[in-house]
Amino acid sequence: MELTVEGMEIKIGKKEIVKNISVSAKKQQFVGLIGPNGCGKSTFLKSVYKSLIPHKGTVFLGDLNVLKASEKKVSQQLGVVGQFNEMSFDLTVQQMVMLGRTPHKKLLESDKQEDYRIVEEALIRTNLLKYKDRSFLSLSGGEKQRVILARTIAQQPKFMILDEPTNHLDIRYQIEILSCVKELNIGVLAALHDLETAAHYCDYIYAIKDGKIYAHGTPEKVLTPDTIEALYEIKCQTFINPITKGLGFAYGI
Repeated sequence: MELTVEGMEIKIGKKEIVKNISVSAKKQQFVGLIGPNGCGKSTFLKSVYKSLIPHKGTVFLGDLNVLKASEKKVSQQLGVVGQFNEMSFDLTVQQMVMLGRTPHKKLLESDKQEDYRIVEEALIRTNLLKYKDRSFLSLSGGEKQRVILARTIAQQPKFMILDEPTNHLDIRYQIEILSCVKELNIGVLAALHDLETAAHYCDYIYAIKDGKIYAHGTPEKVLTPDTIEALYEIKCQTFINPITKGLGFAYGI
């Protein structure tokens, strides 16, 4: 399912944060958004999944008009994994993941055997089955983020948005989460702060600067020393990483 965002403009107060951004992500394509802190990428994503209402722009997921459709209808098609997932009430891991089934249920409808099957598959996919009876609040940050990913997988979305989901995690959990998402073989739009991560996982990248698209294309086309210096104001050299065989970066040169 293809995601198409056209002419997105977002203001907070009198300040224009997102300035006429258009992006698209095709079926099974992993598309990344990169750019310095404050460039507008997270604000842009929040409007794509309706957490913020844009001043202008359209968002279509296939034929679904996301900004005009009901929350339930959108949630049946679109899953979101964000940065922080703190909560003050306690649930088990299994109960947390079962919340992903909510968009597919009628009001007060009880959990069915099929729901438990889907939840168990999500727990297995995220390597969390042995945690299913654990308290969510007792988990580490990386474990909590995997639970949120499992909940989103149980939602069975046709498309997924990642809003810097690995920003505060160590390298192990970054790899686990992004590899798991990549293996879902659905369309993904992800804001990422680490350039090697973007180079490794993304099929296509949009670079954002000052609320506008500065460059877009394949990782090899976008992640050049000139573009990186323009975005982050730091000199950089690129090379082929001998381990990943993908792009690597050396900064401060």
